[in-house]
Amino acid sequence: MPRQRRIRIIDTTLRDGSHAVAHRFTAAQVRDLAGALQAARLDTVEVSHGDGLGGSSIQYGLAATSDAEALQAAASALTTTKLAVLLLPGIGVREDLELAHGLGARVARIATHVTEADISAQHMGLARQLGMEVIGFLMLSHMVDAAKVLEQAKQMESYGASTVYVVDSAGAMLPDDVRRKVSLLRGRLRVAVGFHGHNNLGLAVGNTVAAVEEGADVVDGTLGGLGAGAGNAPTEVLAAVFDRLGYQTGVNLYTVMDVAENQVRPIMTYPPVINRASLSLGYAGVYSSFLLHTYRAAERFGVDPRDILLELGRRRVVGGQEDMIVDVALELSRPRAAGGGDRGI
Repeated sequence: MPRQRRIRIIDTTLRDGSHAVAHRFTAAQVRDLAGALQAARLDTVEVSHGDGLGGSSIQYGLAATSDAEALQAAASALTTTKLAVLLLPGIGVREDLELAHGLGARVARIATHVTEADISAQHMGLARQLGMEVIGFLMLSHMVDAAKVLEQAKQMESYGASTVYVVDSAGAMLPDDVRRKVSLLRGRLRVAVGFHGHNNLGLAVGNTVAAVEEGADVVDGTLGGLGAGAGNAPTEVLAAVFDRLGYQTGVNLYTVMDVAENQVRPIMTYPPVINRASLSLGYAGVYSSFLLHTYRAAERFGVDPRDILLELGRRRVVGGQEDMIVDVALELSRPRAAGGGDRGI
């Protein structure tokens, strides 16, 4: 793969990072971080509740700042960096996307489960009508084979997406899996291919590099890796690695390092580390945003969070089924039949 290609890094600290701070970003923090990311010359900054527009709820976690307040704060700090939002059909609705556009968002990232691309058609159509850049997000891409990912990506392409992402929501993918899926999409789509990785198996940066080497032109990162589960590929690390590899990102490396160190690390409620619970997320293939919900349920019912995560993985639970976390914890808290033994990974 020839070097010197331009790689677009979309920073999603102010969306995916929301999971790791229990959706408690203040409007001032959003404004300050958005401005700092622009100073670091990031191409695009994503701002939303962790579960996208409309995600603030008892089910997904109540946010300290409304979508409107967060978007207004970010837009007030941005002049050259593009403002993006995430929307999951069924959580976010038409009015949410129209509101975001009215407040300055120009990039709409429409996310569905990897087998449900068909539910994105209306939202992508609306985003196009509004004149927004449309990006498709195929979440939990590890759960199906490359042919199925391609089938779903082609649907998003037909709805008007200019980029379609392979999304490792569980941090469960291995480099060869990333290579197979990204290379197939790159060879069979007319639009750009993106990659979004989580670090539950310690592979977020390596997987992102593998995606780029197979032709992905757009990738995601978060400052300091702040994000769901064990976090995301750190934006500052991606900028450094791509520079060493000869790819062009346009990011000011020293500035983005300073923002991560001075502005993000001090507000980390749960620093992104690979501990036994987040490792279990990747091992079991469970949605990374389930981690804090699982900790709470494990404490409430007196069970090991790893047991909850492994059972969720066995049941192939997907995003939007957060209520299953409590159900599983309750079941596991009941006395087991004699001879049940311990679970292990």
